[in-house]
Amino acid sequence: MTTKSKEWLQYATAVLIVLSGIALTFICFFIKEEVTEGVLWYVAQALTFAGAVFGINIYFHSKIGESESRIKMYLDQQLQEKTTKP
Repeated sequence: MTTKSKEWLQYATAVLIVLSGIALTFICFFIKEEVTEGVLWYVAQALTFAGAVFGINIYFHSKIGESESRIKMYLDQQLQEKTTKP
């Protein structure tokens, strides 16, 4: 499984779970005319899961970007030092 397909699967799962929570809330409200505690718990868990999926992925990509830029700066500096020495 490639990295792109893993990310797509994570995002799709997060969106589907949030949509299922919203649908469950509407169904519960229109059938019982109140939203029960269990439904609210499910929606909270769905939002927590989606936030974790999106947050962890963004954090991970930002840290990798920082590391890549530090390595590139270091290598450029080393290359510049070697070319300026006689």
